[in-house]
Amino acid sequence: MPLTTRSPLPPGRLPAPPAAEPGPAARPAAAGAAGAPRWTWGAAALLFAVYAAVSVQNQQHMLTTGYDLGIFEQAVRSYAHGHLPVSALKGPGFPLLGDHFSPILATLAPFYLLWPSPMTLLLAQAALLAVGVVPLARWAQRAAGRTAALVVAFGYGGSWGIASAVGFDFHEVAFAVPLLAFSLTALAERRMRAAVAWALPLLLVKEDLGLTVAAIGVLVAWYGHRRLGLATALAGVLGSALEILVLIPAFNPSGTYAYWGGLSATGQGPGGLLYQLTIGLVTPDTKVVTLVLLLAPTAFTAVRSPLLVVAVPTLLWRFVSTDPSYWGTGFQYSADLMPIAFAAMVDALSRWPGGIRAVRAHLVAATAATAALLPQYPLFQLAQPSTWSTSPRVAVAHRILALIPDGATVSASNRLAPQLTSRTTVSEFGYPGLPLDSRWIVVDTADPQGWPISGDQQQDDIAAAEAQGYRTVADQDGFLLLYRR
Repeated sequence: MPLTTRSPLPPGRLPAPPAAEPGPAARPAAAGAAGAPRWTWGAAALLFAVYAAVSVQNQQHMLTTGYDLGIFEQAVRSYAHGHLPVSALKGPGFPLLGDHFSPILATLAPFYLLWPSPMTLLLAQAALLAVGVVPLARWAQRAAGRTAALVVAFGYGGSWGIASAVGFDFHEVAFAVPLLAFSLTALAERRMRAAVAWALPLLLVKEDLGLTVAAIGVLVAWYGHRRLGLATALAGVLGSALEILVLIPAFNPSGTYAYWGGLSATGQGPGGLLYQLTIGLVTPDTKVVTLVLLLAPTAFTAVRSPLLVVAVPTLLWRFVSTDPSYWGTGFQYSADLMPIAFAAMVDALSRWPGGIRAVRAHLVAATAATAALLPQYPLFQLAQPSTWSTSPRVAVAHRILALIPDGATVSASNRLAPQLTSRTTVSEFGYPGLPLDSRWIVVDTADPQGWPISGDQQQDDIAAAEAQGYRTVADQDGFLLLYRR
């Protein structure tokens, strides 16, 4: 299939900001959805099926956790019942808007009313992540041809950042992924109002994403729409500041933003701050590996696009953190980086110097990088036979959990919690500082997860519970159910 390029700019040059406010879109390729390739929705449907299969299998195999799927279900359940979000897993009546500012979760409440289940959240996440491929692949086909679009669809859909998010419960960042994909596509095609309209809802996804909005605003100003860009950047910065300094502390029982302590740059002198913002950004090596893996699926073409600047705020707050889990490629932390990286790739390909052969070489390299990384991340579990077989212990666990009546209060171990959050009030067994005041306790003693307490500590806590009057209702295959009148 022949590959065509349509470059409205001289080869090898980045777009410079025009001297005056531009009129219509600068790029002829930005004609909108007219004539857009319909296959992209088929690609989104396929990705939805893949993501949903991974998430559903994890839930059915009891591989999901109270931290975080259970917490988010308790939040959405609160919204569905007409209340502000609270989570017993975080503490008795804990207001979740005092932890992270994510009111966008309320949009899932109508779906949860129709199907009050953690599956509702998992399927919603699969849909949100899958739809991000549509604007990126459509733009790639308009800008660089169908082959490029297919490579971008495969690269984004199989990217490790998306796969890691799918493989670990549900998270609010799923909303940010399509918003960024649509916003950056509009930005690159010089549809500035659309770019801003897609970006501003990020303020409702999580408190730190206001800085991502600000980065988009800076690019809007750079491309010539100075008033709109500066207003967007200001809205992003002020929005994050308002959420972190005012709104979250107002909801939090302690009156603070709990995550300040995780930023190693806070509370240090000028020398320590300078170190964290220079050498600290690339040490230890885990951070460098994350950067390399972010760019590798784009064959490093993303570095040629100014759109990559939008990834800087997320990378900064992660790399200055004292929490090592933020530095690597696991969990959900890189999901919102994937649409940024592939948008930067498409932008670079749309004006690549050296002709079709050079572009094809990079497309081959990008495809090879994605294929090489795929077996290392959760999407690959669909190719493993164990994914499609159910352990006999899971059936035992469901029989024991069924003994707990609806509406009961339960203290559960981490992997059992999301099996109960749709019909009971669940707290985390053994979590430091939480009172043990539930009627029921259910734990896995044969395969303890090791969080929030070790297996030995769990046994000590079970003994303490029995001393307080809890009696055994069921004990089979390591699943222990206790009850106290």
